[in-house]
Amino acid sequence: MNKMEAKKRIQKLRTLIDHHRHLYHVEDSAEISEGALDSLKHELFELEQEFPSLITKNSPTQRIAGKPLDAFKKFTHRSRMLSMEDVFSFDELKKWKKRIEKYGKVKIDDLYLMIKIDGLAIALIYENGELITAATRGDGKIGEDVTQNVRTIKSIPLHLRNVEDIDISGTIEVRGEIYITKSDFDALNKKRENKGRVLFANPRNLAAGSVRQLDSKVAASRPLRFRAWHIDGVNHQTQTEGMSLLKKLGFATADGILAHSVDDILDTYKKYEKKKDRFSYWIDGLVVRVDNQDVYTKLGVVGKTPRGLVAWKFPAEEVTTVLKEVHWFVGRTGKLTPVATVDPVSVAGTTVSHATLHNMDEIKRLDLCIGDTVVLIKSGDIIPKIIKSFSELRTGDEQKIFMPDTCPVCNASLKKKKGQVDIYCSNSQCFSIEKERILYAVRAFGMDGIGGKTIEKFISEGLISSPADLFTLQEGDFQDWEGFGEVSAKKIITEIQSKKRISLSDFIRSLGIKHVGGETSFLLAKQYKSIDVLMEAPMESLEDIRDIGEVVAQSIYEYFQSDFAKELINRYKEYGVVILDEVFESQKLSGKTFVLTGSLVSMSREEIKDLIRANGGIVSTSVSKNTDYLLVGENPGSKLKKAKDLGVNVLSEGDFAVMIR
Repeated sequence: MNKMEAKKRIQKLRTLIDHHRHLYHVEDSAEISEGALDSLKHELFELEQEFPSLITKNSPTQRIAGKPLDAFKKFTHRSRMLSMEDVFSFDELKKWKKRIEKYGKVKIDDLYLMIKIDGLAIALIYENGELITAATRGDGKIGEDVTQNVRTIKSIPLHLRNVEDIDISGTIEVRGEIYITKSDFDALNKKRENKGRVLFANPRNLAAGSVRQLDSKVAASRPLRFRAWHIDGVNHQTQTEGMSLLKKLGFATADGILAHSVDDILDTYKKYEKKKDRFSYWIDGLVVRVDNQDVYTKLGVVGKTPRGLVAWKFPAEEVTTVLKEVHWFVGRTGKLTPVATVDPVSVAGTTVSHATLHNMDEIKRLDLCIGDTVVLIKSGDIIPKIIKSFSELRTGDEQKIFMPDTCPVCNASLKKKKGQVDIYCSNSQCFSIEKERILYAVRAFGMDGIGGKTIEKFISEGLISSPADLFTLQEGDFQDWEGFGEVSAKKIITEIQSKKRISLSDFIRSLGIKHVGGETSFLLAKQYKSIDVLMEAPMESLEDIRDIGEVVAQSIYEYFQSDFAKELINRYKEYGVVILDEVFESQKLSGKTFVLTGSLVSMSREEIKDLIRANGGIVSTSVSKNTDYLLVGENPGSKLKKAKDLGVNVLSEGDFAVMIR
């Protein structure tokens, strides 16, 4: 066979192999056996080896290629990969629909419903029909380029199918979910069990971990699959049409249906909820999306979520397990919290072995003992908690749970304020308090990828003793440690150094002052403008600030009078941290305090809060004589009566809209 003949044969083989790949992975059917398909692939491989100049990047034989990567490159998304707002009831869904109709000033009839697959979101970029890049969501703006691994997934076409009425020239982006079926997951774990290896936790984590392997051969060994739910770059008027385009171009898609009313949605939700366990892959709810593409786009984005869709999650799962131990965790304020260790159990798609117990009063209320059979609940991303124990199942071997006599970390004495249930370590230098204090600052500064274990190691090795010390770290300080390495060390240092500029409110929050959270930090930043002025603020000045009472003012004053605070803030400055002034869009609401109550329709609660702050206003959680306005939505609570009793101005959402024009 000469080169010209080989070229024709190779092209025909590629077309035929892709046809059968499409039948198997998209249509769930097969015209030939797996053995016959393997024979076609083998013939193609042999021809390409004989004529290597005819090998193309997107040939079926090139799904696994290249040496292991040293690290993943960053990838900037063409448009943000957004998350979804969750709703947990039919009432919440109806309120969402009413809210977006009011916001968009449009009646929305058609809504597209999709099964929400519990997998890893991925973006696929095609140029003139050829796959060139695959990237993870990351923070929504910047993800990781995992193209080499994604190319190994057979249900992802390396080139789009040629369809007569679809123009695939230019850039096309497809988004969807990478997942592993339940049966494939069980089979993998069975093999690991036979070899005495640690079992994988759940299909979602396995899929995510497989995609992020630096060696594509590892990814190829995992039974990863893909289903698409979004396309850009090909004109379509509705989501229904978009899903049809995806199928025509060669993608398996998430199960979907068009609904014409909220009652249709309810019927579909109930149907899928009943049969969710019969799906071959994990699903955790129903995605409800405005079908009309123009309306969806015009509705825009609030925060990190599009207004035009929500995820209606299935009810929280409850399971029974056995309470094995209770350990007491020491937080950044020194507060002790009991954490239960239970027999590992699968709940809401994840394996759980720990649950919060809140405090000793909660343990007594639940009448818990070590060895009890208990009910554990996990709703969405909420920390699992124990809600019931079965005392009738006790055997007599159960053990009572006691509060510790001393701090479980440093053995210091414990303290408890009169009339309160919480207990605290009396040692301000307790190792656990130091770790949690630094970790709290890390989150306020927005440092990604630096967790508790890393902070714990830095403290243990004497590299840091305060949050400010993070800015003194160098790559050489820890790159030779086990579990780190040069690449990891460089990544951590780059992340820390990139966060040297911080807003005043975030900086105040990072200090971890008792009783001072995000709202109070914002109030202080607005009032004092700079950290130096705040540090010198007298007690009387702090008490005069609306919504800051005597107890909070005393906590702030005592903190900034302490040598610890002065030294910490001086260290930050010495190490090059720049504290930025707070930025406001306008001063229309300057000095005005708002409280929100009831279900808001025009915008979400967080959206309205952000709008108030951006215009110089203040948001409080409770009505007092210092409240200027109570913003009232549907079905307001007791705050409305209190506001009327105090003579506080009551605003409707329409009144508020006029106020900020």
